[in-house]
Amino acid sequence: MVIHWILKILLIFHPRSYLMFHHIAKSFASYVVSKNQSWIKKPIQSQTKTLETLINNGQKTLFGKQHFFKDIREYEEFKESIPVRDYEKYKIYIDRVIEGESNIIWPGKPVYFCKTSGTTSGIKHIPIFKNAIKTHINSARDSILHYILNTGDTNFIKGKQIFIQGSPILKTQKGIKIGRLSGIVAHHIPFYLRSSRMPSWDVNCIEDWEEKINAIVDQTINQNMTLISGIPPWVQMYFEKITQKSGKKICDVFKNFSLFIYGGVSFKPYKKIFDELIGRKINSIEVYPASEGFFAFQDQIDNDSMLLTLNNDIYYEFIKTKDLLIGKKNYICLSDVKVGENYALVISTSSGLWRYNIGDTIQFTEVKPYRIIVTGRIKHFISAFGEHVIAKEVETTIREVSSKLKLRVREFTVAPQVAPEFGLPFHEWYIEFDEINDNLEEIEIIMDRIMQRQNIYYKDLIQGKILSSLRIKKIKKGGFNHYMKSIDKLGGQNKVPHLSNDRKIVNQLKNYII
Repeated sequence: MVIHWILKILLIFHPRSYLMFHHIAKSFASYVVSKNQSWIKKPIQSQTKTLETLINNGQKTLFGKQHFFKDIREYEEFKESIPVRDYEKYKIYIDRVIEGESNIIWPGKPVYFCKTSGTTSGIKHIPIFKNAIKTHINSARDSILHYILNTGDTNFIKGKQIFIQGSPILKTQKGIKIGRLSGIVAHHIPFYLRSSRMPSWDVNCIEDWEEKINAIVDQTINQNMTLISGIPPWVQMYFEKITQKSGKKICDVFKNFSLFIYGGVSFKPYKKIFDELIGRKINSIEVYPASEGFFAFQDQIDNDSMLLTLNNDIYYEFIKTKDLLIGKKNYICLSDVKVGENYALVISTSSGLWRYNIGDTIQFTEVKPYRIIVTGRIKHFISAFGEHVIAKEVETTIREVSSKLKLRVREFTVAPQVAPEFGLPFHEWYIEFDEINDNLEEIEIIMDRIMQRQNIYYKDLIQGKILSSLRIKKIKKGGFNHYMKSIDKLGGQNKVPHLSNDRKIVNQLKNYII
């Protein structure tokens, strides 16, 4: 921390010292990246040590006693002693922690509860213990330091940085603070960054998303913005409002803008419209933070995959998505994963989550080192006829058709139509184009071809006359935002699911069809 403070002081009081800052920053980045090699190059040993540490710390908790932690010596015993649970099944323990009990799932009490959207349970409360906060901050830092070492770029430090996030206002219950993850993290921004961080605290506390975005625009449009971070659809809204107000491309408004950091959803479906809004190429870093932990970050600027973090007190397990969907329990550890296979992610952490199914799906792109891409959510898929379509496939389809036909897609979602009035069932795509396109038939043909190429089950169903080709419903401009506002999920960490196995979402989009 001291080195960061020194660097910031140098820049504030002596701008000519930037060259010195540049060299020191690169040296510090080199030091941290080199230090990280201890777990990057020895991933299995690192995971084994993590599991041992977690079990030792959990032995004296209620959960540890109930699941005989004292007798666990290896991974196979760990699997036998503890069933895999999702939030609904884990809630009996979390409820006791919420009521103020200590030593239930981890020694002591959590510092925070992260509030996030649930399904069956409604609002979920994910416990965050003291050390987990450090891992979030350190991993975010490491992602930037890897970027500095890879590119040599430190210019983004000289200007203002914006983190488009939820409100930092926290409530307190039984002595534990409760809020959204981005709001919690806002309380832990290093002090050396606070002078350059935007928006202001007051603006960040605005609850109404549209009011907040407008206030952020007013506050930043004349600033030297160099780093911008947030979930892509909400950053897109910010960029569009900047463009509307200024009449200029983002690169002409923020001339020194050089780094975009994002997470939460795949950036690929939004990339084309971002490129046009910005007006020039911008470097970007993808990160994978969640309420349950900081799982991965993009460590190479020319590699779209993310490095799995193995130094964050998280023990990872995996199960093939197709096995999970049919009730098999073939859980494996890191040493047994295969490149290209779609896995559901299961974690055990120093926040007292034990064999916890977080609901995300990932693929490994390589194993030396272990790098991943996020492919979607377990509950966000289409398999009305056994096709097992995942988010990665529909997002790839949107990206490729947009590139081929020069389309700008603002947002979309997909659902099965299992009982049409006429003909065979089909997949129905609800798409909000930036400009109204009349040539839907051509778009549908190309998209269906791309989908068949990616998913052999889908192709077989089309060729076997079980499904007919996909169809598109056009959504009016701003329709998805209106929908998200109607369900009180506009902005923050909320995002539109890009596919689902039922029609709950698309039924609510009927009012926005053109």
